[in-house]
Amino acid sequence: MKITAVSISRPRLLSRSVSTTRVLDFLALMKPRVMLLAVFTAFVGMMIAPVSPDPLLGSLAMIAIAVGAGAAGVLNMCYDADIDAVMKRTASRPIPRGIISRAEAQAFGLVLACSAVIALSFAANVAAAGLLAFTIFFYVVIYTLWLKRKTPQNIVIGGAAGALPPVVGWATATGGVGAEPLILFLTIFLWTPPHFWALSLNRADEYWRAGVPMLPVVAGRAATTRQILIYSVFLVPVSMLPWACGFAGPLYAATAFACGAIFLALAWQLRRSKESDRQAARRLFVFSISYLFLLFAALLTDGGGSRSSFPASSRVSRPIPASAPAATLPSGAQTAHSFAINTAVEV
Repeated sequence: MKITAVSISRPRLLSRSVSTTRVLDFLALMKPRVMLLAVFTAFVGMMIAPVSPDPLLGSLAMIAIAVGAGAAGVLNMCYDADIDAVMKRTASRPIPRGIISRAEAQAFGLVLACSAVIALSFAANVAAAGLLAFTIFFYVVIYTLWLKRKTPQNIVIGGAAGALPPVVGWATATGGVGAEPLILFLTIFLWTPPHFWALSLNRADEYWRAGVPMLPVVAGRAATTRQILIYSVFLVPVSMLPWACGFAGPLYAATAFACGAIFLALAWQLRRSKESDRQAARRLFVFSISYLFLLFAALLTDGGGSRSSFPASSRVSRPIPASAPAATLPSGAQTAHSFAINTAVEV
């Protein structure tokens, strides 16, 4: 038997390698680790709704939401390329390195955004698609193009975009908006400033060089740590509302109480720390990621829309086709913990 050796030319292999790398660079523009948080909170919002979506349509809706979140990340990197090039933490992103042009990123982001909104309108309903479109618009135009460069309250107001995914998830299942997802919105909204300010405290010099008026740059460390503590104090009781309003059980209440106590302790420790202590801010930032994942994982495991004290009329609008309830995740807390370890939230 004759054996013939077939050689593959080096240019051909190199071409494949370059193509693969380029695909990965475009995926990096979507901020996949950040996207996990948006998709997870949207999934929880959908699962605790009183109407269970069809499994296939629900899965397609989640993919559409993920693509929408990725589109927001792409457009954010496109318009923040000048800032990213100055900051050490973000200088290695694809656009500052010149691997992908801003025009390519803009086209990619717009195609993703339009595709996600259209897909969600077909997989779920127009209300959910409209909310997803508004979320992308708010993050890209209101936060990225305007607030981030103009005011130290950029994170406070812009945080509304990151708080909307559970509302989008709820609307995916019900076709409307209820009090429950608005409580989840408020929880993430209050969580956002302590989370990002804890990160920016140790990056104040980079934000100053980039011309971004983050609170530590404009008001200093003392004012920032005071604001972190104030928001943390408000966050803890708000995080208990799902249990108090009856759409979460005792497991969620225990998780929210325990994690809230740790969050408050770390915020107080940061407030009392010396200016040279960089670890206090880092500890709060790292725990804040775990905090949100654990909170929503506990709600996913222990949530129960049928027990809600809110009237049904305020919770159900126009549902998409229903089927048997999808299974919850009994090991949600463990899943959230593993997610949190591998997730880094970016400004």
